Amino acid sequence: MFPDDLSYTSDHEWVRDPGGADSTVRIGITDYAQGALGDIVYVSLPEVGTDVEAGAACGELESTKSVSDLFSPIKGTVVARNDALDDRPELVNSDPYGDGWMIEVRPADRTELDNLLDADAYQAQVEQS
Repeated sequence: MFPDDLSYTSDHEWVRDPGGADSTVRIGITDYAQGALGDIVYVSLPEVGTDVEAGAACGELESTKSVSDLFSPIKGTVVARNDALDDRPELVNSDPYGDGWMIEVRPADRTELDNLLDADAYQAQVEQS
């Protein structure tokens, strides 16, 4: 399951960019990642106003198997976080591309989005691993 309207990172995050010079992007983890992690029991996300760096850890996901970092795909400022995950972290497992989203970021440099993988490239990467 690799929706075509998303961009992806090699660290298994997705980015939904509605377009527009001033738009924010929504970030979450892929269906592949949630499946590899197992049942998510806790999610720690950055606060609104936090500056995030491309490739740097900005949160954590705890599952019944392990703890994994959430990496920011781009540099920017967090403008929203999915507070529903505080009480219902299992949304990451049941709806990773919808209600299980993590954060929204205002990109510092929108051209960074051009460095992300499209659905076909991400699928090829997953199939190679």
